[in-house]
Amino acid sequence: MTKRDDALLFGNRFLTAPAPSETFPEEGMAASDAMRLVDVDLAMEGDPQRNLATFVTTWMEPEAQRLIAENLHRNFIDHAEYPISAEIEQRCVRMLADLFHAPGRTTGCRTQGSSEAIMLGALSLKWKWRERRQAANLSIDRPNLVFGGDVHVVWEKFCRYFDVEPRIVPLAEGKYTIGPEDVEPHLDENTIGVVAVLGTTFTGHKDDVVGIDKLLRDVRKKRDLDIPIHVDGASGAFVWPFLYPDSKWDFRLEQVRSINVSGHKYGLVYPGIGWLIFREESDLAKDLVFYENYLGKTDATFTLNFSTGASMVLAQYYNFVRLGRQGYTYVMKIMQENARALADNLRSSGRFEVIGSDLEQLPLVAFRLAGQHAYDESDIAWQLSAERGWMVPAYTLPPNAERVKILRALVKETLSREQVERLSQDIADACRTLDDKGAAHGIERAQVKRGTGY
Repeated sequence: MTKRDDALLFGNRFLTAPAPSETFPEEGMAASDAMRLVDVDLAMEGDPQRNLATFVTTWMEPEAQRLIAENLHRNFIDHAEYPISAEIEQRCVRMLADLFHAPGRTTGCRTQGSSEAIMLGALSLKWKWRERRQAANLSIDRPNLVFGGDVHVVWEKFCRYFDVEPRIVPLAEGKYTIGPEDVEPHLDENTIGVVAVLGTTFTGHKDDVVGIDKLLRDVRKKRDLDIPIHVDGASGAFVWPFLYPDSKWDFRLEQVRSINVSGHKYGLVYPGIGWLIFREESDLAKDLVFYENYLGKTDATFTLNFSTGASMVLAQYYNFVRLGRQGYTYVMKIMQENARALADNLRSSGRFEVIGSDLEQLPLVAFRLAGQHAYDESDIAWQLSAERGWMVPAYTLPPNAERVKILRALVKETLSREQVERLSQDIADACRTLDDKGAAHGIERAQVKRGTGY
């Protein structure tokens, strides 16, 4: 019997042969071989349950997983063939509009995460601004968009891709969000909108949306400039309604005209699903809507992507009806309680300063070393990863707060109180190791996750 025959009978031929990686393979393989090949590769990745860097959902109930698996073949965009999937999307839009206190009939859509939702929402800001300027016979040459240094990089991408001047409000040490006093100097007749962040990726706090709304209402009266707010609620718009229901940030504020939110973050759905909700139907620029009929009936679409699976839309609806307000509130409060327990442990250790835990915040802990040490936050991130497999990002804050380096731990529903205690102990152990050996080597540091966009 040849070696190939032995592999077919007893094992996997890629136990001793390299995996295809450079050229398209000439021959196929058995399904079990292909599955094992991919499984063995993935075994070298990090454990999602120890990934405290990612905002993205890493666990769903078995019933939701079954619903997803059974609908992976369903192309959401085929509304004529799959009208129930399209109706379920609109049910979710209406439920979110209700959750965000829309005053009446509105519109919105599912997107491929918040990045697509932001692109579409910002395009609508630009188009609506252009409509107002053209109606007044004014120039449309120099649109600008105002946002803080606490935004996700996708806002800078939008400005570059779609020829809009970014007016970025810098942060400062001890001030990691923006308010009306920061925004006002940047406003003029070419401002298409102001972006307010609800739950920043850096520290989990929110911009002063109430203050910015008041400023823009005053500007409308005094300067006859109607400048809308888009709320980037990628993380926070599934948190604030349940943890801070009386906090105004949404359509209860007059100048808030559109909101994006990631279903695959605190919406508790696997990637990738996002949502864009407008205050009123008129806030969606009509030029963004396309009508096509080649799939069997005339459909109106205004997404950047076309074909996409329906399964995550169905999974989002599953969560809405499975949890309701009561269930989402329970899950968010459990995460918040565990985040506070972790913050208390870190603070009581005497080694760390916890950032802004007394403010409205996402269920996370942002912390930095207190005092002088022979190592910094990046060294702790490396040591935690090397010793116990925890993925905790270390990063510097945006200008002008780049001197501040912090660690950030997301506390999700899979992180139990027992794991919080274990993580606290592992952080203490990592610090003791660094006390003895000093800072991590540069090569070690290079292997650490340090970005915020997870």
